Amino acid sequence: MKLLERGLLLIAFLLTIGVHGQRKEVKIKIDRLTDNIFMLVGQGGNIAVFVGEDGVFMIDDQFAQLTPKILAAIKTITDKPVRYLINTHWHGDHTGGNLNMANNGAIIVSHENVRKRMSKVVKGKKRKALPVITFTEDIMYHFNGDDVLISHIHDAHTDGDVFVYFTNNNVLHMGDAYFQGKFPFIDTSSGGTIDGYIAGIQKAIMITDENTIIIPGHGKIATKAKLKPYLEMLKTLRSRVQIAIKNGETLEEVVSNKLITAEYKFFSGWITEERIITAIYTSLKK
Repeated sequence: MKLLERGLLLIAFLLTIGVHGQRKEVKIKIDRLTDNIFMLVGQGGNIAVFVGEDGVFMIDDQFAQLTPKILAAIKTITDKPVRYLINTHWHGDHTGGNLNMANNGAIIVSHENVRKRMSKVVKGKKRKALPVITFTEDIMYHFNGDDVLISHIHDAHTDGDVFVYFTNNNVLHMGDAYFQGKFPFIDTSSGGTIDGYIAGIQKAIMITDENTIIIPGHGKIATKAKLKPYLEMLKTLRSRVQIAIKNGETLEEVVSNKLITAEYKFFSGWITEERIITAIYTSLKK
């Protein structure tokens, strides 16, 4: 069983690297969100960088081969070094550049479950890619004149998800606890659950206001107004699957029942209708 679990962890960590590594040349796009917070879009999860006199505070780092381009993009914004790197969760499209960033002097921070999961697949000299500061619930950074809250989201996309909220700038990075405009990837093999995902969206709605700039793990910048229909979609699908489970339906029957009606069709993307229903079903059965 332990061997199987380790194999699944390795697949989850490396699959996206293998797939994305075959794509065409990647360019790093920089979007300025506030005077000193920027979103970098390339290949993989959305990166945020917070710049100021204290240095650069960075969230996620995509893939290893992109590190030179990412650092070059940051250099166009500031000549300050990256002092802290926050991993929103453990997947390779968000942590693939950790080793490079650590070698460039960044201190890597994450929830303790991120380090635990990465430790099972990152070995030898590459262990420098592991977070060196971990926490269980919340941690606060006072950096570049802002109070930055890093808050754990329980069992949502994975069991190690965090939000990063720049309280003075009113910017929230949600990692993969929010896929803007698409069905979410609920990684049940890494502790993700539909109930945790719903709770995470509810928490984001609670701590934000109508002016908050929301950075999703994947997709475009969003607002609190965008989160509300997303939450209703998740609740509705959960309810439909739960009813089917109570009626004794198998996964195959639930998938074939076409529970996703017309109003939610536009959410389909990499996570297809079948995949989201399967994830919800698997989560609820556990």
